Amino acid sequence: MARLPTEIRVTNRVRIPASEVELAYARSGGPGGQHVNKTASKVQLRWNALESAALSDADRELLQKRLASKLTKDGDLIVSSERYRDQSRNVDDAVERFTHVVRRAIRRPTPRKKTKPSRASRERRLQAKRHRSERKRQRRSPPE
Repeated sequence: MARLPTEIRVTNRVRIPASEVELAYARSGGPGGQHVNKTASKVQLRWNALESAALSDADRELLQKRLASKLTKDGDLIVSSERYRDQSRNVDDAVERFTHVVRRAIRRPTPRKKTKPSRASRERRLQAKRHRSERKRQRRSPPE
């Protein structure tokens, strides 16, 4: 039986205890011979994001907004994995995918810092405009 770590570390400030995560196992689809009909290698990881104590209110709000299409009506996030034929590797894969999804959902955008163009860049821009203007002026036919 595959085991979860005691806590799933999403970021430095967000660590989800294993007690909040449920694992369910099922038979995996696809090829695999006779053995595939006897083993439950597919893993389904379920975590209730709305009731989790690991999230702050701001993180919970971000997660709820960004993962609205992936959450169930009860607020559960479900991640499944059947990539491998081995159950323990699928548990590791599901945990990795879960942390990736949650990390991306709670990441706060870095605020934009206002900058001014340098004097040299302004000069280059104006020089390029003068150059283009001159080139176009030379294409014109002379006035009669």
